[in-house]
Amino acid sequence: DSLSPFIRLQEKRKQARLMQKALEVKEEAFKEKMKVITCRWRDLHDKEAQLKIYMEKSGRILKENDKMRIQALKKASKERERRIQKESELLRAKRELEALRNKHQKLCNKVQKYSIFSKYLEDVVKISQFEEIQEVIWRYKTLVRVHKDLLQSQQGHMEMSEQAKVLLDQYTAEKEAEILQYQNELVQLQLRFDQAQSDILPWETRWADIQNTNAKKALKLGTIKMAILNLFQ
Repeated sequence: DSLSPFIRLQEKRKQARLMQKALEVKEEAFKEKMKVITCRWRDLHDKEAQLKIYMEKSGRILKENDKMRIQALKKASKERERRIQKESELLRAKRELEALRNKHQKLCNKVQKYSIFSKYLEDVVKISQFEEIQEVIWRYKTLVRVHKDLLQSQQGHMEMSEQAKVLLDQYTAEKEAEILQYQNELVQLQLRFDQAQSDILPWETRWADIQNTNAKKALKLGTIKMAILNLFQ
């Protein structure tokens, strides 16, 4: 955190140098424009003076030749339009130059404000393994980038963990539903088994009665056979 203001200071210094170069380019372009405008302004004045002399000397000729007069007026009108346009460009250039100067002054103020961090980094270099301030800045940027990558990786792991948890919850819910279904089926089968057990008891009783009846009839039949045999003998 303590290095961030110095990094901003370096960036502001770089911006200030770029702005200074841009300002110098603008000033040079402004000077060139001023030279061109001055030359054109002087030419315009010369032309206006020549036109005035020409109109004074050629009054009767201009009256006889309206076409030439109209052309001269059109030319003068165009020159005035050009002059107005150049004045407008000059005013816009002045405004841009003033804005650049204000911006340059603000950057200079910021550089002055963050200059204390330069001294701080110089002290850091003296007591550390680094040989230059730029190495400290590179090291700081590397740590910031690594920290950012770690945060992104951690976020990715958290998202994967959340997705795995959602899938596990879905799988658990599906298996619990299957278990509940199997339990219901088991209860139904147990009920059917109990019903079958309850149905078996009457049939077993009836089967015992049938067997007893058969035994009695068999005994009776044997007795009859013996009686017939005795009567036959």
